[in-house]
This record gives sequence, structure tokens and C-alpha cells, in this order.
Amino acid sequence: MISDKIQFRVRYGETDQMSYVYHGNYAAYFEMGRTEWLRKLGVSYKKMEEEGIMLPVISLNTNYIKPAKYDDILTLKTILTKNPTAQIEFEFELFNEKNELLTTAVATLVFVNMKTNRPTRAPEYILKKLEKASK
Repeated sequence: MISDKIQFRVRYGETDQMSYVYHGNYAAYFEMGRTEWLRKLGVSYKKMEEEGIMLPVISLNTNYIKPAKYDDILTLKTILTKNPTAQIEFEFELFNEKNELLTTAVATLVFVNMKTNRPTRAPEYILKKLEKASK
């Protein structure tokens, strides 16, 4: 499926006393990956919310293989695993500068209509953009 990569440097405040990235910060990294993935598809998360659709995480499964460390430059690969319905699922692979796989994860999010607070199908414009990007 469609994937995207971003790079960023681990900041001091994201680490613990051992200079390892604190485990809770990985979720924020995955959010950066999802947001940039959507942006590069041509979808603004902010605009989607302004149009009444939010996208909360309903499942996040993370596998820590090796620690990311302070000042590392990390590469996060975000992969759409299947075409979205009412849910959208991403896989993540996080690598260090030596191209060592550090962490993998799978996140499932659900499209929610903000007026009804109920799940809804993926917006048609997202499906059309995905179809166009897959060609």
C-alpha cells in the first residue's frame, strides 16, 4: 500500500535518565507519521476536523526492538495497510541512522462524526485521493 517516510532528531526532553526515548513518546512519533502521511496525500487533519470528522486511535500495538537514543536521527516509515472503511490502519517502522529497525507498531483509528459521536465511513475525498495515489 501507500507509504511515507519522515526524519527527525530525538530531543533531550523525550528521553529518560539512560538517554533512551521514553516509551510513551513513541505514540507521538507515530502521530507525526500519520499526520504527515495524510498531508502528503493531500488531506489536512485540521480541515477534516473542521468538516466534522475526527480520527481517534482505538488500538496501538507497539513492539520495542532496540532503544532510540538522545540525538539520534530517526526515520519513521508509515504504511497504510488496507483501504479504509470506517477504520484506517497504519503500520510503522522506526529506524536509526545505521538503518537498524528499532520499533514496529500497528495503529487502528476510526472515523467519527463529531455531531453524532458515532463511527462513520471514510470521507469520499480521502478514498478518491487514495485511488489516485495507487495508480
